[in-house]
Amino acid sequence: MIKRLRGLGIVLAIIGIVFVVGGAYAFMKVQEGYTSLGSFSAAQNVQLAYNDEGQLLDRGTPEGAVPIMALLEDDWGYPVVASELDPNDPLVNTGTEYMYQMATVAYHTLHSTQTIVLAEDVEYNGELFAAGTYEFPVDGRYWAAFDRQHPLEGPARAQAWTGVAHALIGELGVGAVTASTLQLGLGVAGLVGGLGGTLVLTGLGLVWATRAETEKVAVRRQQPAGVTV
Repeated sequence: MIKRLRGLGIVLAIIGIVFVVGGAYAFMKVQEGYTSLGSFSAAQNVQLAYNDEGQLLDRGTPEGAVPIMALLEDDWGYPVVASELDPNDPLVNTGTEYMYQMATVAYHTLHSTQTIVLAEDVEYNGELFAAGTYEFPVDGRYWAAFDRQHPLEGPARAQAWTGVAHALIGELGVGAVTASTLQLGLGVAGLVGGLGGTLVLTGLGLVWATRAETEKVAVRRQQPAGVTV
């Protein structure tokens, strides 16, 4: 039985070492990912603005950042991590920073006003739109919420939701997903490494325990009859 337990301990220790090595490798790859993401962010040099009190700013005021954060947290339901919004490191390179920047682009697009010029009278669904200049509020409409055949909504959609706006949101979305994936990878690396360490400790513990028991048995066999160890 002792030999079996010792063998089991050795096997567990070996398996644990494999897990520890796997966790270390995963951690190394995650760090490479963080380095790459940071380099990409630094190359673009997109930064968030803060005041001296560490409050987020939008167009120079902390009040401007409030509805953007509300869009992010309330409308989109994103779990903002306050620690990822660091005034001492304004570079956009964390999941929350990417999502906040995305919300900034979306918010100003959703609340913009577009100037539409009709060169001639247009009738649509029984309503006459006279030739002239119109100020059309986007009023929270996303791309799919516009009536593209409408003489005002159609042009307003193209002017508000430009290719640049879509590209920025798409790029920031990739950054947010990448940052979240790296966080998940870091957690997995820690879990694998911790499991490996536990197996190594358990295996070595079994080897140590069985060795001690073996030594006791050997001492008993060497003692003369009637002597108690």
